Amino acid sequence: MSNNLPQSYILDSCSPEVFPGLVSFWRFSHGGEVFSAEQGEAYRLQSQSGALTHIEDDTAPLGGNALRLDYGQWLSIPRSECPLLDIHGAEGHLTVVAWLKRDPRPRDECEFIAGQWNESNRGRQYGLFLNIRVWGGHDQICGHLSHVGGATPGYKYCIDGAMGATPVARDEWSVVAMSYDGVQGYVWLNGLLDARPGLNPYSLSGGLFDGGPKGSDFTVGAVDRSGEIGNFFCGWLAGLAVYNRALTPAEIFALSKL
Repeated sequence: MSNNLPQSYILDSCSPEVFPGLVSFWRFSHGGEVFSAEQGEAYRLQSQSGALTHIEDDTAPLGGNALRLDYGQWLSIPRSECPLLDIHGAEGHLTVVAWLKRDPRPRDECEFIAGQWNESNRGRQYGLFLNIRVWGGHDQICGHLSHVGGATPGYKYCIDGAMGATPVARDEWSVVAMSYDGVQGYVWLNGLLDARPGLNPYSLSGGLFDGGPKGSDFTVGAVDRSGEIGNFFCGWLAGLAVYNRALTPAEIFALSKL
């Protein structure tokens, strides 16, 4: 993966919209129930659990504001209302970046951050997770990818996607990201590739599953699995960005410094 812009330029002028391919960027600068993207497509995330709490925090990235997601709270956009987030097929390249702070949770289970990933109706496409334990370990980033929609052939669940090596800390701000270039998936922690032999990068050719009109909605903070919403993220979310290409390492590093 090569960088086409001088690193000094990126660091001096960085904003999510600087980089080509931005679909939407949400900066969570208020509380409430509806959150419109402020850059890219103005897609509207709708809380599915009532009004959400907002804080001002000088330590938070992206200007010192963040949205609280308690256990059981989540947001979504109907699939029909966010067509450019429906990233699929052989040309379905992407990057998802989240600026967040994890909190302790009442249950030790997978934590979904964002994507189009519906396990209940075999509508898996892409999803940024934490704490997937399919390859052992706990609390790492997982950039789940699927080109079949259902479980990986021969397995009970989907096991495809890049998996990091480093546990993501609780009670401190982190920048977590996944990307896919059509051949390999990657996960990134605080602007750096969280390399893990055989798992990050993760080889997956063939593109991403096309869920069609009845495929997955775009969800944040939870995912549909086993016939119900679960895998809740618990903590603070300062921002979320989705691109329709795999960003370069320099671009991801620059975004981590906002």
